[in-house]
Amino acid sequence: MGQGSSSSSSWPGLGAGIGGKSNFCQSGDLSLTLPDECLAWVFGKLGCHDRNNCSLVCKRWRHVDSKARQRLVLVAGSDISPWLPSLFSRFSSISVLSLKCSRKLVSIDDDSLAHIPTLLPSLKKLKLKGCVDITDNGLRAFSMHRPPLLTKLSFASCGVGSRGIVSLLLNCPSLKDLTLKRLRKLDAQNTPLTLQDQEEEEHQQSYFNNKFNANSCYSRNKLERLCLKDLHNARLFIPLLCSTAQTLKTLIVCRSSGNWDPVLLESLQTPSSIVEIQVENVQMGDPGLLAISTSCPHLQVLYLSRATDCTDDGLSAIANSCRKLRKLHIDAWCRFGSRAIGEAGFLSIAAKCPRLQEVVLMGVPITVSSLNVLASSCPVLERMALCNTDSVGDMEMQFIGAKFTALKKLCVKNCAISDSGVKAVGEGCPNLVKLKVKRCRGVTQATVSKLKIKRRCLMVSVDSGSMLLDGHELDLEEEGMIPSALPNTNTTGSASSRTHVVCSSRGALLLRSTFENALLQLHRRRRSNSSVHNLHVRI
Repeated sequence: MGQGSSSSSSWPGLGAGIGGKSNFCQSGDLSLTLPDECLAWVFGKLGCHDRNNCSLVCKRWRHVDSKARQRLVLVAGSDISPWLPSLFSRFSSISVLSLKCSRKLVSIDDDSLAHIPTLLPSLKKLKLKGCVDITDNGLRAFSMHRPPLLTKLSFASCGVGSRGIVSLLLNCPSLKDLTLKRLRKLDAQNTPLTLQDQEEEEHQQSYFNNKFNANSCYSRNKLERLCLKDLHNARLFIPLLCSTAQTLKTLIVCRSSGNWDPVLLESLQTPSSIVEIQVENVQMGDPGLLAISTSCPHLQVLYLSRATDCTDDGLSAIANSCRKLRKLHIDAWCRFGSRAIGEAGFLSIAAKCPRLQEVVLMGVPITVSSLNVLASSCPVLERMALCNTDSVGDMEMQFIGAKFTALKKLCVKNCAISDSGVKAVGEGCPNLVKLKVKRCRGVTQATVSKLKIKRRCLMVSVDSGSMLLDGHELDLEEEGMIPSALPNTNTTGSASSRTHVVCSSRGALLLRSTFENALLQLHRRRRSNSSVHNLHVRI
């Protein structure tokens, strides 16, 4: 089955009229009529497990899958090292390679990594996760091949340090995206990522002398995205940020300890081309925001999540200099429950950034006055989310429905709104296509059902944030037990007999999921017991 070529003329049943149809019934292999390109397209729509099974059907399918496969994910244990040359020779067109290994096991070594550029000449993206046995020597041997198409590198929980990373930055001419996550050796070495020192060391090698000078200057001017996660020494990246400040467009810093204010002040001293900055759960305050405002005039995307030292003054500096801002995400809740960013900071951005298209505010007190400035100053605002604030009520929802005519998506989470607020938004906002309400216990299913009937083109997603156990009825709408179009009409029980589970963190969400499963099983058990009881009564 499937041993012939991709040409339809090689199948003897085709073009024979009734006889061809008879041969088709006997053979039953429709893939013989498909060209290799079409078969490869079908394989591309399959999942990893199904595609692996298809490659075992016949020689032709194996050949087509081998030549057409672009992505490959391998468990990078030490036992796979002898098979890597034959495996990569089979999948020679791989452009995205992911090597993952548990940190408790022995991973592939430096020799296996060093041969990857020669075995995969079309490699564009490489991801290493949990490969603790790969060291700086392996990265240096890998970079000496100078893979011409490699644009993205990602290291997570690996045993690499600063010397290996700097070698990659100097020797990979097309590298544009670098992600570093949980590199304990990098933190332990306490060696800054300085390009000049290693450049002088590499310059002493006579074989790569002339070739190195051209490629190093080229690669240092091409890094466009830098992502740093779960690292513990912020000052190590000052030389790297200074070297790439002119071409860097995206900077992401998440859960990285150390004071990032002096890092940004030292590395962002001249105007840069950064258009996106994401800061999550780091120690950064107004000096860092001031450095961003002075050196990033083209900033378009700003994410501030749990940056505990940022205040309204820092946001005002951003508003005065970054007039091209399109997306703004602010999570004002800090670790100890206090708020550092208020309405004044957001009001300055809303008044001075007319290009805003997306606004996400978590824990920021918003009133009608700030919404009025946002509606009048940002006519192209299409997406908005208001979360975890008591200041957003029905009055604010009515104002949104009346003034935000260009709004397409609205999310309200854990706010004090009721049916009248949802109704006002549904009747207003003529361009609204999606409304999402979560953990707002004042919203009932009756209003949602009427809104769905009135505006059929509007997608309404409601999660009341509470599960009601009232007598014999359990509100399990999310589990699919009760249709969303039908309201819960059971009101016989008292309020004291209801159990509300409201969650606002990841750990609490896990707890809520456990409660949901337990209550679902309890509801099913009650239904089964009641059905058995009714059966005995009938008998």
